[in-house]
Amino acid sequence: MMELKKIQEFVAEKGLKPRDCLYHTYRDAKNKKMEAKGKIRVLATKDNVARAEYICPECGHYAYTEQEWKRPFYVKCEKCGFRIGIPKMRQEFKKEQKAEKKK
Repeated sequence: MMELKKIQEFVAEKGLKPRDCLYHTYRDAKNKKMEAKGKIRVLATKDNVARAEYICPECGHYAYTEQEWKRPFYVKCEKCGFRIGIPKMRQEFKKEQKAEKKK
């Protein structure tokens, strides 16, 4: 699988510290079958720009995009149009717990 390096290069180039960021995450991205097949990394800086780098869990396409930072945050794959969402950690945890109880 391809590595996500563009955001890391941006952080090194600008010399960013955690205090310079509003939000940062690096997670597995799930496809329609809820399988973790891709990756996404999001870095939102104080200029209210979110830099997102991802490998689509549906088609495997790698891309980098910049857009306005707002919640709920998601990016659409530029190749297949699949919506990759970044839920809040607590919401994601609750959803997974609910799914396990049903099993």
